Amino acid sequence: MRFGTFVPQGWKGDQDGIPVEEQWGRIGDVARLIEDSGYDSIWVYDHFHTHPVVKQESTFEAWTLMSALAAVTTRARLGQMCTCALYRPPSMLAKIAANVDVISGGRLDVGIGAGWSVKEFEAFGYEYPSDAERLDMLEEAVQVLVAMWTEDEATFIGKHYRVEGAINRPRPIQQPHPPLWIAGGGEKRTLRIVARYGDFSNFGDDIDDFRHKSRVLAGHCETVGRDFDEIGRSCHLMSVIGRDDADLQRKLEVAARRRSCTPEEFAGEHFAATIDQAVEEMGEFVDEGCVEMILYFYDMGEGDSLELFASEVIPQLG
Repeated sequence: MRFGTFVPQGWKGDQDGIPVEEQWGRIGDVARLIEDSGYDSIWVYDHFHTHPVVKQESTFEAWTLMSALAAVTTRARLGQMCTCALYRPPSMLAKIAANVDVISGGRLDVGIGAGWSVKEFEAFGYEYPSDAERLDMLEEAVQVLVAMWTEDEATFIGKHYRVEGAINRPRPIQQPHPPLWIAGGGEKRTLRIVARYGDFSNFGDDIDDFRHKSRVLAGHCETVGRDFDEIGRSCHLMSVIGRDDADLQRKLEVAARRRSCTPEEFAGEHFAATIDQAVEEMGEFVDEGCVEMILYFYDMGEGDSLELFASEVIPQLG
């Protein structure tokens, strides 16, 4: 089992009230803390403004951060949960990603999905196609990425995207290309795309859902002739971790404020646990074959869930 976590990018309110001239330094400091604490990977979200409440507060763009984090870290892998396939032409995304892989010394993971935030699409002038069309675009985008990373003069002709003789230098350091994390648990299309093209999946916010989606993915792998065990299965949890019940309650107050809900609602919808509870419940994911757990800690900057999880939970699960 490997573990990753997020920097304070702003999307979930973790930069609110911080002077803008201090925000990047804070992101870099947390990235180094993540590395020093023993996490395997550092993650960002691909969103343009705050969530769930849209406010006049910073949200740093994902791939700008990827490049900056590549330059200020040395060991941890770098990923996005997840890049929206429709926000950037896949040929340009392939170029950006290849550069980041080189800058980072081959530490890039490319997370990608079809996108879901209608409000964000409309605010930034993107059309929001139907679910079926967005998934068609995701599937074509993944093929463009692979072609751009592996062919000297990439060619792909699809309904939504085309490249003809595109040269992408520098090539990524990782061979045959940076790992593709295809996010989402849609059972008819998304998991079929994972079965065809994904190096990693990301689904399941509780153990029952993780088990079920794993079975669905295995069925798609059998249909397309893919070895199910080739695909690393991961999960993404919104979390707070407490030393004891009292500490957990204090952190739930912070999380609830940022999530615009009550502490009870947050605890019912997300992963809120003491150290002992986290070890027990996350151990079930390990037993079911989860290879990486990616956590966003909702008390970031006002609590120590990130450090506590690294020092007390990871050694018992890793």
